[in-house]
Amino acid sequence: MASQSTNDTIAQTVTGLGYDLVDVERTTGGLLRVTIDMPYVKDAEQFINAEDCEKVTRQLVFVLEVEGTEYSRLEVSSPGIDRPLRTEKDFERFAGELIDLTLKAPIGVAAVVGSTISANQKKFRGTLEHAEPKDGIAHWQIVWSDEPEGKPGQRISKKRIPLPLQALGFTLDEIQQARLAPVVDFKGRKSKTAPAADAPQAPLED
Repeated sequence: MASQSTNDTIAQTVTGLGYDLVDVERTTGGLLRVTIDMPYVKDAEQFINAEDCEKVTRQLVFVLEVEGTEYSRLEVSSPGIDRPLRTEKDFERFAGELIDLTLKAPIGVAAVVGSTISANQKKFRGTLEHAEPKDGIAHWQIVWSDEPEGKPGQRISKKRIPLPLQALGFTLDEIQQARLAPVVDFKGRKSKTAPAADAPQAPLED
């Protein structure tokens, strides 16, 4: 992971160019990977493209050199279909989408009564929704069904009673990781993120 000072420098540069900073990651070998996105505009379809990545790369190469940041390679890309959700703004932006959620701690026995959830479970997939605030703190929930998906051409009896929906409430402080579920729908499901753009790479430093 990059240092906080490097993260701050990158964040200031990216936002100064009119983009949102999604993630900064430093991998073994010195690769500095920066993920950017378009600022959220309700009902607007805006996607990061190769030109956006090139623009940010050029500016970051200059800024990081001035700051004396050491790295072997810089990669700037769009978030892709499994975009991480980190801030309250991210959750507002992607309310209604299917997400994968990992909690810091298992859900616990108290929340399992009357449900199919294991007390040790930490990972969940469901549709992100707003929940009622408590004590002035924003709460969220994911909702899902344990109903198995029907096979193509399978007829479902009208008398069949569907399984009840499951819901899990949480705050951002309880999350270890949250991402958009990487679901590909070949029927053309509308998505709020575009596939990752080809990331331009900065030259190796001397």
